[in-house]
Amino acid sequence: MDIESIANLLSSPQKIAIVTHTAPDGDAIGASLGLYHFLLGLRHSAKVIVPTAHAHYLQFLPHNEEILIFESEPDEGARLLKDAGVIFALDFNTASRAKGMENLLTQSNAVKIMIDHHLLPDLKVDFALWDIKASSAAELVFRFIEMLGQKKRINHHIANCIYAGICSDTGRFKYNLSANAYRITAFLMEKGADVAKINDALFDNFSEDRLRLLGYCITEKLRIFPEYSTAVIWLSKEDLTRFNYKAGDMEGVVNYPLSITEIKFSVMLKETSEEVRLSFRSKGDFAVNEFAAKHFNGGGHKNAAGGSSGLSLTNTLKQLTELLPAYETELAPTIFAV
Repeated sequence: MDIESIANLLSSPQKIAIVTHTAPDGDAIGASLGLYHFLLGLRHSAKVIVPTAHAHYLQFLPHNEEILIFESEPDEGARLLKDAGVIFALDFNTASRAKGMENLLTQSNAVKIMIDHHLLPDLKVDFALWDIKASSAAELVFRFIEMLGQKKRINHHIANCIYAGICSDTGRFKYNLSANAYRITAFLMEKGADVAKINDALFDNFSEDRLRLLGYCITEKLRIFPEYSTAVIWLSKEDLTRFNYKAGDMEGVVNYPLSITEIKFSVMLKETSEEVRLSFRSKGDFAVNEFAAKHFNGGGHKNAAGGSSGLSLTNTLKQLTELLPAYETELAPTIFAV
């Protein structure tokens, strides 16, 4: 299908499911709710379905309460997916990322539309807006609306959601950047996006437990490898329990070590009951998406990626540190100049 076919399809009311990935972040939620508000404006029956709960600090976005968490309501989620005539897959491109909904997605006869910016898509869809150079899925939702010739329908609700997604996935415009993200942001501000309030909600909205957990990460669980310009933070299940961990409490923590002048590569390990999850960030030319894909079943963007390990936390940390010498040349200190 081409964009004209999609436009024709959306010209009459449809039952639509908007699905995003497990542990949805600010981009996934912002993009999904932005698209949701746009589709409501076209008089469609739409529902955002997320595999697992999203962070409390993202719940300020308009109509957040309408999001269905599949993990909590699997029967209702399955019904909505089976009834849908159109399914949007946002911010993911492989069925396994939609934990619990994989078979429902792959077996559905609905028209499937993917909007994503990650590497190596393998999700079978009827239409894809896929661009790895895009800052975020939220940026691509804006471009999708633009491609449909419907930019005039962007109101302050849509603007707030899309801006939240862009701001979140760029870490307040520090990575995954594109010139288009700035142009879109200017338009969103003109349409009523409350940039100051959204920035506060995303980055300055900590619970006491979350702030104390951050302090613990930096003072007790941060290890520096100066010979490799690398910093590592690791947290056990016991650590998370101690600080009453809630979904999203670790968002952004991996970025803090990059504020150290000499650090070029930052890694955070978080133990869960199923696996060890890793977050990777870098500055400069070190491609963490390639590192994640090669060693930790992951991927993402050049300077921001994720992965996982089936080993114990101790053995994952050991594996990681043993890999660093092979990257000594790539991780050599860089003198930045503009």
